[in-house]
Amino acid sequence: MTAAEKLAGGIDRFIDLVGRATSWVALILALVMGANVLLRYGFSLGWIWAQELEWHLLVPIVLFGMSYALRHGEHVRVDILYAGFQPRTKLAIELLSAALSMAFALIVVWLSIPYVGQSWSIGEGTANPGGIDYRYVIKAFIPAGFALLFVQSLSQAIRAGLQLRSA
Repeated sequence: MTAAEKLAGGIDRFIDLVGRATSWVALILALVMGANVLLRYGFSLGWIWAQELEWHLLVPIVLFGMSYALRHGEHVRVDILYAGFQPRTKLAIELLSAALSMAFALIVVWLSIPYVGQSWSIGEGTANPGGIDYRYVIKAFIPAGFALLFVQSLSQAIRAGLQLRSA
């Protein structure tokens, strides 16, 4: 096994670990949403922080889940076209799409760090009374999620490149 294959395998294992941990957040989100609905319609009770908690939980699911979906081939692709391509063409497309994904992820990380820093420097919180403060914590998931997308795209590029070279 080459160093590149070891690196790709390590990235894949890490992304799997993050994905499995994030899946528990999805369960928590379902419980919070169910409780909010039950309390609101069953007992006419509701809190702004509980409603905000729903989208605070959704953020890591989406931003960490995108790299997990890429890892397992659950991302969106035009399969009706892709299925008809020759194996080398498929590998070339995989390599190109991984490179483009890496570039896009780096741009988002680069642009989102000042955004998170500004939020942190002003101690940004919610605009709603009784909501969840520390908005910068949730915003910090943006560069973290896209950094994970970058490393998973790197793994995809390594694998496609190695297969293309040997094909």
